[in-house]
Amino acid sequence: MSDNEETPRDRLRRELPAERPAPTGPAADKTPDETPDMTPGKAPGTGKTSENAPETPPDAAEAPEQKRPEQSDLTGRQRLAKGIWPPRVTRAQLIVAVLLFGLGFGLAIQVASNSNSDSALRGARQEDLVRILDELDDRTQRLEDEKQGLEKQRDELENSSDQAEEARKQTVEKEKQLGILAGTVAAQGPGITMTIEDTKGSVQADMLLDAIQELRAAGAEAIQVNDVRVVAGTYLTDSGKSVSVDGNKINAPYRFKVIGKPEDLEPALNIPGGVVQTLEKEQATVAVERSGKIVVDALRAAKRPDYARSSS
Repeated sequence: MSDNEETPRDRLRRELPAERPAPTGPAADKTPDETPDMTPGKAPGTGKTSENAPETPPDAAEAPEQKRPEQSDLTGRQRLAKGIWPPRVTRAQLIVAVLLFGLGFGLAIQVASNSNSDSALRGARQEDLVRILDELDDRTQRLEDEKQGLEKQRDELENSSDQAEEARKQTVEKEKQLGILAGTVAAQGPGITMTIEDTKGSVQADMLLDAIQELRAAGAEAIQVNDVRVVAGTYLTDSGKSVSVDGNKINAPYRFKVIGKPEDLEPALNIPGGVVQTLEKEQATVAVERSGKIVVDALRAAKRPDYARSSS
């Protein structure tokens, strides 16, 4: 056989891969089940990171796993509270809220004031309510009579042949009426007397002033307290255990002489929570009497106004 001829053994050896020696040492203990690390960024079969592979941030893979437990742990009420607070309020919504709050506050005050004003009448007895209504009717009637009287005077002036004489008569009559109101002339007529006994000195000036105001509201035309005439500018002050009226000291018992319609004056003093009940709470004794003739003879000197002048 020549050297150039290839034997079957040589042909088979050429076709098979070359034999590798068996590994020895730690590499031999590696089992076939172990697979190479396929982590991105690392070369297969090595534990080193490839220089050309992009780095993956460690938080990127953990972020979904961290968010998922937080969302699953929240209850429906917590998610609702988280959506409501903190509030997202615009400027227009804030202005509307302030306006609505102001409107509601005003309505509440109005309702409270109405309830307070009606509480006194709500607790009154039926007889007292009837008396108050009668008093209001009497006031309306007085105003209507005064209106008719003024209209009659106007007609007399327009139809009188001697207008100058008629005007003079009306002027004199008006002067008398104004003199009664100003306290410069004496007056007499039906009315009441009210006597207040104050043995403990508990009656104060504001209580007597309330009585005067109540009498005026009931239609009193002339008032006298002890020896002092009460007029439009009258003032009352406390003076120890006594009271001063226009600077004149008066002592108990306080005696009021009032000219007016007795049917209006007496009920005005006896209404629930009125003058009589207030004075009785201070342990004072009040006596009111009607009379067909009351004389108010305390006078006030006519005082010329410092600044006011007639415009006619």
